Amino acid sequence: MKPITIYTTELCPYCHRAKALLVDKGATYTEIDVTYDPAERARMTQRAGGRRSVPQVFIGETHVGGCDDIYALDAKGVLDGLLEKK
Repeated sequence: MKPITIYTTELCPYCHRAKALLVDKGATYTEIDVTYDPAERARMTQRAGGRRSVPQVFIGETHVGGCDDIYALDAKGVLDGLLEKK
């Protein structure tokens, strides 16, 4: 699988849902908690094209969005292909 990075905060239920989907897919990920780190949140925002909400998910270098976005990709049958190593 491609490397996955997910930006989260401690108490975000959407972050927990997104991580649960990735675990269900057998994916491992690097989690970056931006709860108390404004500099890391600024890096996330820049990397995510201005989006400040969490989670923000990256598969490889591709920004795939937040929780609703990855669930939508899964419903369309696209997420598995994105997760595959190329």
